[in-house]
Amino acid sequence: MKMVMNCQPLSVVLIGVSLWMLLSLSYGTDTDIYCLRRVKDSLEDPYGYLNSSWDFNNKTEGFICKFTGIDCWHPDENRVLNIRLSDMGLKGQFPHGIENCSSLTGLDLSSNKLFGNIPQDISTILKFVTTLDLSSNNFSGQIPVSLSNCSYLNSLKLDHNRLSGPIPAELGLLGRLKAFSVANNLLTGQVPRFSNSSIGADSYSNNPGLCGTPLDACQAAVKKSHTAVIVGAAVGGVTLSAIGVGIFMMFFLRRVVVRKKEEDPEGNKWAKSLKGVKGIKVSMFEKSVPKMKFNDLMKATDNFNKDNIIGSGRTGTMYKAVLDDGTVLMVKRLQESQHSEKEFLSEMATLGSVKSRNLVPLLGFCVAKKERILVYTNMPNGTLHDQLHLVANGDKVMEWPLRLKIGIGAARGLAWLHHTCNPRIIHRNISSKCILLDADFEPKISDFGLARLMNPIDTHLSTFVNGEFGDLGYVAPEYARTLVATPKGDVFSFGTVLLELVTGERPTNVSKAPENFKGNLVEWITQLSSNSELRDAIDKSLVGTGADGELFQFLKIARNCVVSNPKERPTMFEVYQLLRAIGERYNFTIEDEILIPSDAGDADYLEELIVAREVKQSN
Repeated sequence: MKMVMNCQPLSVVLIGVSLWMLLSLSYGTDTDIYCLRRVKDSLEDPYGYLNSSWDFNNKTEGFICKFTGIDCWHPDENRVLNIRLSDMGLKGQFPHGIENCSSLTGLDLSSNKLFGNIPQDISTILKFVTTLDLSSNNFSGQIPVSLSNCSYLNSLKLDHNRLSGPIPAELGLLGRLKAFSVANNLLTGQVPRFSNSSIGADSYSNNPGLCGTPLDACQAAVKKSHTAVIVGAAVGGVTLSAIGVGIFMMFFLRRVVVRKKEEDPEGNKWAKSLKGVKGIKVSMFEKSVPKMKFNDLMKATDNFNKDNIIGSGRTGTMYKAVLDDGTVLMVKRLQESQHSEKEFLSEMATLGSVKSRNLVPLLGFCVAKKERILVYTNMPNGTLHDQLHLVANGDKVMEWPLRLKIGIGAARGLAWLHHTCNPRIIHRNISSKCILLDADFEPKISDFGLARLMNPIDTHLSTFVNGEFGDLGYVAPEYARTLVATPKGDVFSFGTVLLELVTGERPTNVSKAPENFKGNLVEWITQLSSNSELRDAIDKSLVGTGADGELFQFLKIARNCVVSNPKERPTMFEVYQLLRAIGERYNFTIEDEILIPSDAGDADYLEELIVAREVKQSN
């Protein structure tokens, strides 16, 4: 596989080093603690996310780094790197206390119930911010001009609010800006001229009066007014009743236009802009799938209607597609990428050849203008995350044999990527959301190999400037220090998935943990010292079903995958072999496609490691 390295120019590296030195000089610890105190005090927390996690009575080193939604520069240092409080139901105005987090580079307050104006002095409050997400709130007023002084900004998301007035033209001076969205507001006037041409029309969708490239030219409004004058002159001599009829017709037509706009699927203007593009073929890897064109995908997804979205994540948005013959597929629109079409085609040629029982088959792809579309086999039972956690009243809880089958199959798929695939692939984003289930609940890993197709600001190699660490709760602790993805990082993430399977808990907000516990699922499990405590961590619905020994052994394997030292973690081949041994009595065995790798080690090694650690703990 062609390895596309996200190498930064020397100037960017020097800027990063300079920023690091500057932040290192800023005051941390006391001011950062005070910062989070003020944030907590200024926001209403109806669901108790902050009240249950943000305990300021703890005075140990780095204690605020264990707060929900807080990333630190170093786990033992109370200096805040990112604040991520998305979708917590928080209420109140923008928390000005954040200005005391003087080393902050990322702020995400999206999908809450915040209101009022965005502070006019926001560039003073967030001096070094690289990512700012205030989307899906109730902020009103105008976009502050001072945002143009946040010169380190890579990503600015203000969509789905009630912001009004013009977009400051000065924002076009933000030379590092790669992602920008103000869709679904009440904005008017000309849009800024950004140096990054990849910021398209969908970034401005559903605003009443925006114009200018990439939208319609602003002079269109002038033409409209001229037309109005001509029409007015033509009807100037008509009687009052005729004017009344005209007014009635005008309002009727306006209602039709507004209704038509409201019926437009939110956020699919990018797809409608491609309607005129003809003859784009979908390159297919599977002969069993009928040949198709991009227009067939448009029709199958109802122009990529939002009602057909079945999932979204760091790599893009997935849609359900139903062809004319009834065939159901999954179609993914990738996030915007800076890679060339040649690089994209090279990656697709390789990924299309990667075939394994426990990987979601990539059936084909196409390139339509700047859009990159992937076509996958449909997975009717959705994600493991939804099947495991989103259980409605009356739904059947997933039984142990099925959980074990999924764990073994997913381990087989990831081990194949690590040890058998040529070249080997590091996934870098393993979670229960990227493990899909087919009609027989056979697990299939998705999104493998896509990390290289993402923008540099979205990869783990640039966490310093972007503050993105993937799904919270799955990321190996060494990522924050080294910023480098490794196979042992995948093992850590997969270990978290195994913990989800055996405990039934989510990666964050552990329900069984003590009320004063501040950490995530991995931290909760690793602090349990006795066998009785570990057994109590197992999902109660699984205990007493005749598999208690298997459950405990499964939990120990998962626990060894998430140890803090990467060198002490097993390889994925070892994990797979141990899980497969547990599942022998269920006849899960299949003709194995994984060759014994020379660097995988012996499965007995992990058993010895487990025993040695238990002896050490007992002493």
